[in-house]
Amino acid sequence: MAIDTATGLEAPAELSSERVKSVFSSIARKYERFNAISSFGAYKAWVAGMMRQADIDPSHDVLDIAGGTGEITFAVARSKHPRHIQCTDLVPEMLEVARAHMAEGASCGVPVDFQVVDAQDIPYADESYDVVTMAYGIRNMPKREQALSEMLRVLRPGGQLVCLEFSTPPNGAWRALYRFYLKRLIPFWGGLVTGDREGFVYLAKSIKAFPDQQGLAKLMEQAGFTDVKWKNYTGGIAAIHTARKPA
Repeated sequence: MAIDTATGLEAPAELSSERVKSVFSSIARKYERFNAISSFGAYKAWVAGMMRQADIDPSHDVLDIAGGTGEITFAVARSKHPRHIQCTDLVPEMLEVARAHMAEGASCGVPVDFQVVDAQDIPYADESYDVVTMAYGIRNMPKREQALSEMLRVLRPGGQLVCLEFSTPPNGAWRALYRFYLKRLIPFWGGLVTGDREGFVYLAKSIKAFPDQQGLAKLMEQAGFTDVKWKNYTGGIAAIHTARKPA
């Protein structure tokens, strides 16, 4: 089933895919600055948490889904030094920024390749990768079940999925404050930093409509993943899910 990622309601997949391309192509060169400002720097702790939970060693091949400007790709390169990283994203303009970082030495010598890829139809062979990483990606995919099934397919037996995504604070007061922040401040910061306020209205809606921690874990299990776990960060504003392909 395809959904409108802004509402969670059933809708043609093209609606969300084209909107995501439009939003992220226009903000690509200012996306990193927005992340730093809008999260008050908390995103650094989230990425560090991903690296602690990622079971990656120097013999591994890593696929970074929705790799964007390369933040997770280069964090993996710096902290884990795998054999190879394939950095993919739906939006070419985001990958252009990642390539520029690569040219500046961000990969620390780790071989990295870049390709425009729709994660709902991954163009790689079965059992090609030891680990799949993904940050802020699954929320923008209208065919989430299909995307997760594709990630499972390209993982080797026993391989790991590590997924950072915005989530739902369990505490009611914190959750209400967060929803106010999403509705009012995310569009404000987005408009101020990038000039595209409406794009960030969409992003705020997509976060609100996204399943909570248990809901995402259920989607992973339904796709065939096992050993699904999550850890909350910043009171549950973000959560890191890990899962395994059966050995």
